[in-house]
Amino acid sequence: MKKFTVSQSDNGIRLDRFLFKTMPAAPSSAVFKALRKKRVKVGGRRVTDGAVRLKAGDELELYINDEFFESGNTSEPDWMRSEVIPEIVYEDDNIAVMLKPSGLPSQDPPNLPARSLESGFRKLLCGRGALDPGAAYIPSLCHRIDRNTSGLVIGAKNLEAHRIITEKIAKKEIRKFYFCLAEGRLEPRRGEISGYIEKVGPDRVRFNKEKRGKPAALKYNVTKYANGMSEVEIELLTGRTHQIRAMLAALDHPIAGDIKYGAKTRRDGYQELTASKIVFDFKTDAGILNYLNRKTIEI
Repeated sequence: MKKFTVSQSDNGIRLDRFLFKTMPAAPSSAVFKALRKKRVKVGGRRVTDGAVRLKAGDELELYINDEFFESGNTSEPDWMRSEVIPEIVYEDDNIAVMLKPSGLPSQDPPNLPARSLESGFRKLLCGRGALDPGAAYIPSLCHRIDRNTSGLVIGAKNLEAHRIITEKIAKKEIRKFYFCLAEGRLEPRRGEISGYIEKVGPDRVRFNKEKRGKPAALKYNVTKYANGMSEVEIELLTGRTHQIRAMLAALDHPIAGDIKYGAKTRRDGYQELTASKIVFDFKTDAGILNYLNRKTIEI
């Protein structure tokens, strides 16, 4: 018999997922058999339903063969070698909102392990003793922004927070605002742009009105005209790849510095686009994150 205590980062994890992580050498059939044969106890009670959600601090007793707990992989994860130090804008026990600089990937590219905001986030928490590398859930980003876009990104410290944040983003109960500098005089001064975003290359999209691709929409407000540029605040209504960049380019007002989408001005290799504000606007229950409702985080 082996005993385990559910860590804070695994708060809200399904029992079967916890078992798969804890028993890396066990086939799925062995995990489901252990549940069916009542060989798993949670808090002293036998549990047969793998969909049960665990809470931080829950004590598990597993009456399962020892060999299923052995793993031949003892190497440390790539993110342990990260040299990225995240800039934290807001933090609590469940989430952290970080400021990603232009040029830094949100998540590790396939050929550049440990070179991302997410890797730095994990390394930071591990250094504080707030992350168990052997936990079933490893703290992760809940959404991404383009490599050459700067701005706010939400990271979840536990599985339950991650589930809630991604659900609220999908339901548009977390509002995301951007600030950009667009070439020319964008008119009218405020409005809504909607249409479709279609993929036209390995790392390029195009905005159209002909229903090719996925629906896309945003609201914008020009806050200032100066030096042949428009300072614009944008609220995303959908979250498509390169959406803001492609939409403004289609209006002949590309983002300053965004050479890929037709900008005439070059700004240190990066476009003048920043994820500047996040508003938690819950319309439905947010569980352990209800305290965030109506909170605004901005730079």
